[in-house]
Amino acid sequence: MGFPGFKYIAPEDYLTMELTAPERHEYFEGTIYAMTGATDNHLFIVGNLSSEIQSFVKGKGCRVSTSDLRITTPHFESYMYPDISITCGKAEKKEGVFNTSTNPSVIIEVTSESTEKYDRGYKYIYYLQIPSLKEYIIVDSVRCKVEINRKLENGNWVKLVTEDINGSIFISTINMNIAIKDIYFEVSFDSTETSSH
Repeated sequence: MGFPGFKYIAPEDYLTMELTAPERHEYFEGTIYAMTGATDNHLFIVGNLSSEIQSFVKGKGCRVSTSDLRITTPHFESYMYPDISITCGKAEKKEGVFNTSTNPSVIIEVTSESTEKYDRGYKYIYYLQIPSLKEYIIVDSVRCKVEINRKLENGNWVKLVTEDINGSIFISTINMNIAIKDIYFEVSFDSTETSSH
């Protein structure tokens, strides 16, 4: 993710621009951020997770989407493209806005050195405002670290961090355990790539 290339722009102007833009952009309260190329580690992790989860939820009433599906929040003018989102039950779209979901159950971001501040900053704040969201998972692409932010029944959020390559994570929303080794299959932490996504 690059630095903002525009001054304030209205959401309707952003949406119009995004229809024909050669690359995707995320939108936070009037500021646009261009999304650029991803590292090999990022691509491997997203591929590993999406295939594991898709296979697990098939036929169980949940749908897995990659970064082609845009997510919006109800309380802020923001539009984001998470690496992976899981929607359980009927998918709801924002009226009058193309390809934009309003009710993800789980969001997963694969972060790097260049995107970490956004995934743990803007996106963390905005995602947690989505009423349907039950878990926000952040997977590090440069070290073995997976963080699950899980919404409790009382509305509070709890953070669980796993850094053990021999461990596993539990996505409670879909009742699924995933081995950390499967998430990081074919990933090398010796890579010096620092491209953003």
